Amino acid sequence: MLKIAVITVSDRAFLGEYEDLSGPRIVAIISQSNLNAQVTMTIVPDEKKKISAAIIENLGKDYIITTGGTGISPRDITPDVTREICDKEIPGIAETLRCESYKETQFAVFSRGYCGIKDNTIIINFPGSVKAVSMCTELLLPVLEHGIKMLHGGKH
Repeated sequence: MLKIAVITVSDRAFLGEYEDLSGPRIVAIISQSNLNAQVTMTIVPDEKKKISAAIIENLGKDYIITTGGTGISPRDITPDVTREICDKEIPGIAETLRCESYKETQFAVFSRGYCGIKDNTIIINFPGSVKAVSMCTELLLPVLEHGIKMLHGGKH
């Protein structure tokens, strides 16, 4: 069984100013898939210490998927925090998500989402919109089990 943590990064959702729809959408897609996974979810503000703490708290899970804070606005720092924590980069995931997202919206060129590894956990940054997380989750579902198998020394 895969263990997956979903972390929504949003000041307004954290403060209860609006309902987080992206995090629950990721959880719903995974839960409705054939993937055998246990998924947890949390919300943190766009603050370096809070994002870092949430990621570190979930290390040991197979995947940490963040949603939000991947753009170019001054408070969008999720990829920067993720990059600082990770030991290795997995550029193919971030590149694929951007490339596929661009097919839906030209504004995907401004996405700075990152993907990397810390210990035995793969950390992936998704954009914050419901449409984007839906597409990104669907894109990654078929490769999640294989990624963890490879991370643990499995063969292709």
